This record gives sequence, structure tokens and C-alpha cells, in this order.
Amino acid sequence: MLTHHAFLTSRIILAALFVVHLAPAQEPAPAKPAPETFLLLPEPHIMRSPRSINLKGAANTVVTPAKEIPESPFIATYTADELLAIGISPETFAKRARTVADRLLQELKPEWIRDDQGQIIYAVYRGERPIYASLIVAPSLPLLFEATFGPEIWVTAPDRNALYIFPAKAAILNDFAGDLEDRFKSEPYAATSEIFSWKKGTFEPVAVGSFAE
Repeated sequence: MLTHHAFLTSRIILAALFVVHLAPAQEPAPAKPAPETFLLLPEPHIMRSPRSINLKGAANTVVTPAKEIPESPFIATYTADELLAIGISPETFAKRARTVADRLLQELKPEWIRDDQGQIIYAVYRGERPIYASLIVAPSLPLLFEATFGPEIWVTAPDRNALYIFPAKAAILNDFAGDLEDRFKSEPYAATSEIFSWKKGTFEPVAVGSFAE
């Protein structure tokens, strides 16, 4: 027969086991995405290097081969020696970067911005990683937004952490031009002040204007 002390001890053990059994399992921390090594980073034209690529119609913007890095500012453009070490041409790098941008678009979700009546005004991809401006070269952009905005969209990226998608309507974009300009001018790592058109059936964005004076 159990003594009183042994009985209490067994009850405590059973209670502890019961609590442990009921305790919810901890959710595993989400895996950190692998750093992207094939990106085309939009930059003001003044930041261009011999490795930068001109965008069609752009007066103030280039895209430069870039990669994510572990320290601030978490993205860096390639040096000539680094690109040489990869052993591919700038054209092949750009092709891979566009494929990466398409893949990222499939993995990421846009935020839909609506008016007071619930109608969608524009969409934006944004986050802490400095990869979002690089999505501007993704050929799948017009296809992803065709159902919402029609066969032509306008896109822009005032900083590295966001990509904005608008319908091709000047009146709508003009309403937000001031905010976009403020972001561009206040951001130490600005991307572009230009607006680019993506049309269904095309393979590169074309600059059609600017939100900054």
C-alpha cells in the first residue's frame, strides 16, 4: 500500500506528465530564405557602373547585377572581378535574374490597396529584404495583374524594399506621385523615380514617365 508521501509524489508526477502531454508543440521557426545571387537592382543613373544595363526609354534609371549579402545594406552590386569569377556573360546574368524575379513573384503575395468603396486602386510588394525593386524586370508581371488592371500595368520602385503596381491610368498614379517622390528622395538607397510600362506580350519594361520633378 502506498504511503501518504508516496501517494502525493505519484499524483505530482502524473499531473506533471499530464501538463507536458497537453502542452502545445512549439512551431518550428520558418526557414530563412537562401540569399539570392542573381538580381538586377534598379538604381539612379548616377550610380551606374560598366556592368549596369540601360532600361528601354529610361533617362534616370539603370539596373545593375547584384546579390544579397548578410550585412547592411543586405544587397551589393557585383564588382568586375566577381562577375568574371561567375563565368557568364552579362546577357546570361540578366536572363537568370529575370527568371529569379519571376520565381519570387510566385512566392510572394502583393498587398492590395483599396478605396473607401472597396475597389482596388493599386498593389504593392514590400518587405524587409532589399529584393523587391528587382521584381520590376519580371516578365510575368503583366500576366499576374492582367485580370485586375488590364493588359498594361505601370510599375515603379522608389526604394529597394517595395514595388508598386498601378493600372495604366495617369489620374490614379498622380494621386500617389507625391508620396512616391517623398519615399524616393528620403531613402538613402533609392531605386528609381521613373514609371515603367509592362504590356502583355512584351519581354521588358519601358519607361513612360516619372513621379518626381
